[in-house]
Amino acid sequence: MTLEILTTDSLAPLRHGFFTRKGGASSGVFAGLNCGHGSSDQSEIVKINRTRVAEAMGVAPDCLLGVHQVHSADVVTATGATEDKPRADALVTNTPGLALSILTADCQPVLFADPDAGVIGAAHAGWRGALDGVLQATVDAMVNLGATANNITAVIGPSISQRAYEVGPEFFEDFLAEDPDYARYFAQGEADRMQFDLPGFGLNRLRAAGVGHAEWTRHCTYSDPDRFYSYRRTTHAKEADYGRLIACITL
Repeated sequence: MTLEILTTDSLAPLRHGFFTRKGGASSGVFAGLNCGHGSSDQSEIVKINRTRVAEAMGVAPDCLLGVHQVHSADVVTATGATEDKPRADALVTNTPGLALSILTADCQPVLFADPDAGVIGAAHAGWRGALDGVLQATVDAMVNLGATANNITAVIGPSISQRAYEVGPEFFEDFLAEDPDYARYFAQGEADRMQFDLPGFGLNRLRAAGVGHAEWTRHCTYSDPDRFYSYRRTTHAKEADYGRLIACITL
């Protein structure tokens, strides 16, 4: 099966993609393109999957860069090929030939580009990272490399949608403590449950960071098991583990 790569005209002409689970070598609960070494999948199989992604992005495997994601607001600046994965949740670069990648399974993968300045970025933005400022920090790091905020395009890839993201009252209160206006990203669920709009909140944070254009591809990871891995769906199904989707961009 061939790889399925979701792209957007907004990031053209830069090579980029939100990869679905189709076209990979993994089997069982990981069936498809599992790119997460943090999973319990066979490391050799994950390496095969990542090599396929690198080939699709037109880079050598050691130029497919990532980070050890920890739900932080930390950003690293990539300057060359490396297998090191520093603890952070976003990468930026102005070095051609490097593919910046993020792994997700419900959280937001966000790809950034200022093609005029030759600066790109990639961020992993779950609710904690988005609330703590990882998207703003990515824009700031790109600006430090020569980008202009209002020339940056940012695209949120497949993420869990509001209808699938049920949270408790403490979660809701954490957001309101930060800013009462954040209440608009919650809808009433059953009893004391709320439904959180993670992509809507991500778009808000991107626009507040001053990017020139921000969009969501409108794919829900939870609702489409044939195409996407989902941590929450795996939890509800009581499965042992789950695969990780990859999103990449290169100059």
